[in-house]
Amino acid sequence: MHLADSLNLGCLCRTLSPQNLRAQLESDPSLAGLTERLAGSHPHLFSPTSVFLDAATRDLLARTVAAIERVIALPAYQAHTLARAPAIARHTFGPAGVFMGYDFHMAAGGPRLIEINTNAGGALLNAALARAHRACCDSMSDLFDTATDVLGLDDVFVAMFRAEWRAQRGTAPLRTVLIMDDEPDAQYLAPEFALARQLLRRHGIAAEVADPRDLQWRDGALWHPVLPDGQPVDLVYNRLTDFDLSQPAHAALRGAYEAGAVVLTPHPRAHALFADKRNLITLGDDGLLASWGVSAQDRRILHAAIPHTVMVTPQQADDLWARRRQLFFKPVAGYGAKAAYRGDKLTRRVWSEIIAGGFVAQDLVPPSERLVDVNGEPTRLKLDLRAYTYRGAVQLLAARTWSGQTTNFRTPGGGFSPVVVLPAVAPASAEIHSTPPSTLSIHQALSPTP
Repeated sequence: MHLADSLNLGCLCRTLSPQNLRAQLESDPSLAGLTERLAGSHPHLFSPTSVFLDAATRDLLARTVAAIERVIALPAYQAHTLARAPAIARHTFGPAGVFMGYDFHMAAGGPRLIEINTNAGGALLNAALARAHRACCDSMSDLFDTATDVLGLDDVFVAMFRAEWRAQRGTAPLRTVLIMDDEPDAQYLAPEFALARQLLRRHGIAAEVADPRDLQWRDGALWHPVLPDGQPVDLVYNRLTDFDLSQPAHAALRGAYEAGAVVLTPHPRAHALFADKRNLITLGDDGLLASWGVSAQDRRILHAAIPHTVMVTPQQADDLWARRRQLFFKPVAGYGAKAAYRGDKLTRRVWSEIIAGGFVAQDLVPPSERLVDVNGEPTRLKLDLRAYTYRGAVQLLAARTWSGQTTNFRTPGGGFSPVVVLPAVAPASAEIHSTPPSTLSIHQALSPTP
């Protein structure tokens, strides 16, 4: 076991101070009361416990993301993928897509990529959470991942939005941004929309949270009543799950996007190239990748990182049903674990829906675990890791801890957790394994063996 594994399974340390979290979430007067509202409506959004990761695994995650993005940049990959995508995905205006999310399970042989998400939520919340956890542990600052400057993440995120704007508009000034989702106030991560709005405003950009149903596409520009008269929409930070903008309520946004009249990020092309679950089949096809000229090194990285994935078809139904306990089933355009099923939990009714079409089957990679204190009882929760990235570079690592079939924010002691990347040190001593979980502290675990 790595030292990180030993700490995840043996350290009950709680590193979150509610006061520090409030200071991070309510840094702007307009956000006053946000922490209290979250405590009432989202009681299990934030875990009080950090997740540990060794530096070598952190580096491997970064190499995996970079290898995937090199493949996705290939003309052959894009032609192969876009051939089955909606026509709107063939537009290319320059932006890459903000807040790409790569989700991993930590397996015995290394990290395994479970899925890629184009409008991955939680980056701003996790940045605030990481700062709040770190603020309580100044005496252990040498333990923290120096590759990620959590204190400077706000500037990194704003620079990302500006880079998206420049990719399509060059040196023109970015004036207005809409953070957009259907009924945004009703969305589970609506608090993050408020954080994004205030972040952009602090950097001189007029930002608002908006519903796409109120958009107007006229006179060659996109307009919304939340903006002052005479100011069109420059950029839309897109949180919609209508990935091809095909719903009638999004017609104005679609029209402006197809005309190149608004900068949209992320956009339908990014979803088609990255997040469609059928892409995991392509990224795991070594022969196909070799025929496209993908290097042997990148193919080795992808072979190790991507669980075997196949399309569910009626012809394979009997075989897949027989092997269902070793499989996980996901809709090709799914998100947020919706309609995703562990094979050992399937009913015949659900199975009939899966074989009707639109699902992939992925080799099951059980998540690793984190020991947490739940009302005084040591409790093991499942965990996964998310890498928030931009143009192939990892900006922030975060974890989610939960209990149940899929990730959720309903588990006492669970929720978003900051990731502490440990420095390269010798393997954990046997003393760590033998120390009772209820008494093991991070200080004891990292003390040199006498």
